[in-house]
Amino acid sequence: MLVEFRVGNFRSIREEQCLSFAASNDKSHEDTHCLEAGRPGVPRLLRSAVIYGANASGKSNMIFALMTMQLLVLNSTRLLESQFREQFTPFLLDSDARKAPTQFEITVIIGELRYQYGFSFDADRIRSEWLLVYQSNKAQRWFEYHYNPETGENDWQPFSVHFKGEKKGQRELWKANTGARSLFLTQATQSNSLQMQPLFNWFANDLIVLPARAEFNLMPTLQRLDDPHYKEWALRLMNAADIHISDIKVEKRKGQQIEFMLEPGKAPELRTFDGDIPDVEFCHKTIDGKEQWFDRRFESYGTLRLLGYAAPLLDAMENGKLIVVDEFDTSLHPLLTRYILKLLHSPHLSAKGAQMWMTTHDTSLLDPYLLRRDQVWFVEKKKDQSTELYALMEFSPRKSDAIERGYLQGRYGAVPFLGNFLF
Repeated sequence: MLVEFRVGNFRSIREEQCLSFAASNDKSHEDTHCLEAGRPGVPRLLRSAVIYGANASGKSNMIFALMTMQLLVLNSTRLLESQFREQFTPFLLDSDARKAPTQFEITVIIGELRYQYGFSFDADRIRSEWLLVYQSNKAQRWFEYHYNPETGENDWQPFSVHFKGEKKGQRELWKANTGARSLFLTQATQSNSLQMQPLFNWFANDLIVLPARAEFNLMPTLQRLDDPHYKEWALRLMNAADIHISDIKVEKRKGQQIEFMLEPGKAPELRTFDGDIPDVEFCHKTIDGKEQWFDRRFESYGTLRLLGYAAPLLDAMENGKLIVVDEFDTSLHPLLTRYILKLLHSPHLSAKGAQMWMTTHDTSLLDPYLLRRDQVWFVEKKKDQSTELYALMEFSPRKSDAIERGYLQGRYGAVPFLGNFLF
């Protein structure tokens, strides 16, 4: 479960910003919208958080930051130097920030432990990395190091006695094998550290990020349509949107596929080959009950996007994962967005503690019957054009306040300033 995520000096984000899933003392929807953390020192956690803000205010950059952190954790030991440099995108509108490192930190609960993990980096190397683990209220600092530019080496803190290698000397070997652009977490996990595995696996398996700009990937959904239970769930989701699809099937079509080969020391290579390409077809029934099948060309973008959401949503609810969606309302009717949030908030349907972090412009979600006040966040551009993230709770709203109307009137900021436009 996600407790909080922090990011500093990344794209439009200059000063450190923190998105917290810690629930307030508000008793609204306590049984449905909150999760028991089950760990000392951690309050109840929220099942979802929704971020609002004007275009180009930095909502997506918060999600890009989490994606970049995930990419580096999973791949830092095998990125080419040029690929590593591409990940460093600091706040460029300030001369000091351009030279300063980017920093990420995340706090998650996995099983019986709370992990507080972070690192900083620039275009050349990892500058620092640390991991604090809580079995109780007291932190165990499993490892921490900071790069020393005077010596050109990392200054390591002593390893915690609670962090052990399976064999004598393994921790020192993992440390020695951690390169300038590699994370110790990645290196230790790939060297079979059993204690590091749960945190690495959280990034690999329990974090689902769906960016707005990427081509929507139907493949995870299509791969599961052979499962009758899953297919029934997907059809129920589609028909809840009043789309009137009676069946879905996957057809294999002959086509040319492209494979991108990238190996260290070799030029990139594109390879094409003939193969079976899965595609989806949708069945609609005529007024006299006959079946008519259509391929994806005849379905709306909203229908395809909803089908693409089906697999990640079900995966998150079945297995208690975090799903992060940028511009969740794109091509979805507001009532459908509400429906999906209600599914996620249902303790019966989401029994393993799934969480969702989304950005949206859909102000109809600012409804006290749908969201608690502590689930709402705003993003705004400051005078220096940097991003500021803040919670609705900072305004101490009353339960009777009309949050949607107040937001559109500019009471909470995070709305565009619309000047006069003259031809």
